[in-house]
Amino acid sequence: MSTFRTLDDLTDDLTGQVALVRVDLNLPMKEGSASDVTRVEAVKPTILELAGRGAKVLLLAHFGRPKGQRSSTLSTSYVVGDVEKVLDREIMFIPEVMGPVVEQSVGILRAGDIGLLENTRFWPGEAANDPNFAQGMAAAGDFFVNDAFSVSHRAHASTEGIAHHLPAYAGRSMEAELKALDAALGNPETPVAAIVGGAKVSTKLAVLEHLVTRVQHLIIGGGMANTFLAARGVDVGKSLCEHDLADTASRIMDEADHAGCTVHLPYDVVVAEEFAPNPASMRTCNVHEVGENEMILDLGPQATEALADVLKTCRTVVWNGPLGAFETEPFDAATMTLARTAAALTKEGSLISVAGGGDTVAALAQAGVVEDFSYISTAGGAFLEWMEGKQLPGVAALSA
Repeated sequence: MSTFRTLDDLTDDLTGQVALVRVDLNLPMKEGSASDVTRVEAVKPTILELAGRGAKVLLLAHFGRPKGQRSSTLSTSYVVGDVEKVLDREIMFIPEVMGPVVEQSVGILRAGDIGLLENTRFWPGEAANDPNFAQGMAAAGDFFVNDAFSVSHRAHASTEGIAHHLPAYAGRSMEAELKALDAALGNPETPVAAIVGGAKVSTKLAVLEHLVTRVQHLIIGGGMANTFLAARGVDVGKSLCEHDLADTASRIMDEADHAGCTVHLPYDVVVAEEFAPNPASMRTCNVHEVGENEMILDLGPQATEALADVLKTCRTVVWNGPLGAFETEPFDAATMTLARTAAALTKEGSLISVAGGGDTVAALAQAGVVEDFSYISTAGGAFLEWMEGKQLPGVAALSA
């Protein structure tokens, strides 16, 4: 990973300087207020640090998908109250992102004050990464801070374009994310295990192809595992399976063998004829004993124990996707057990654990281990593209 500039590279006294700070305030809303303010909590340290050092802080954010047009229901003004509650600070809402209104607002703001600009995606120049649009936004600031890893896989004007017009720095949340990701795959302590689960191989082909060249153990679970089992000649009954990708799965396993990566697939599984809580038809069996009317819904206890033993031999684990249908008991058993194993190893200092993705975060929360992992990324698409080995435009723009 390239070196990047952080807030430590700025002078201590920022009095009077204008900081343009890209944050992710695309909050889930319910009855007029945010139902989850995790994203605001994540950027709070950066905002308050810059304000505390005397900067005038202008927040850049998107909200929803207005597709380059103003929308009365997608204004960032709707999240001002939620941001104020988290920061315990008054926020000035500024209904533009550039031009005279922004200039006048900056003139009104005092050192340490915070303003929130309008939804960047109201302008088509945002998604198009229009250089003139980026330059127009940059004109209001003295320096740029990106604290929104979750949108840094997009080459937008507010994530990548502005960095070409102003000195650019990683905020504290971005800094923590990049250091954690570097520890997981960039420059990790070995051996490294990657746990990749979820429903479909097709959504994570690039991830799997990248990981087999970077890790020593690849643990495949969820519906994805069924496709790999089928590729090995296992009859998976009525299980979720992409049979048309059997050749692709075989190729990935061949590449893993060539790279010295061990692919771990379950040899015992939990099956049922219907997907429901504790169905009467549920049983545990060898993968070669799955009936034609049965679905594989979780890893079996022997496979789960074996994978826990694998983690005990590793120094790093990176996790994306559940191992079974964890939303429905008892098909959460393998995911819960492995999550708690990774958490315990992390707490005792023998494992670095990095996880990301919506379902993964939900599963770890269900297991009660969110606080025990080394790092959990709330980014979705950006985390997945990082696992694919792609360069993220918003991150590359911060390179020192």
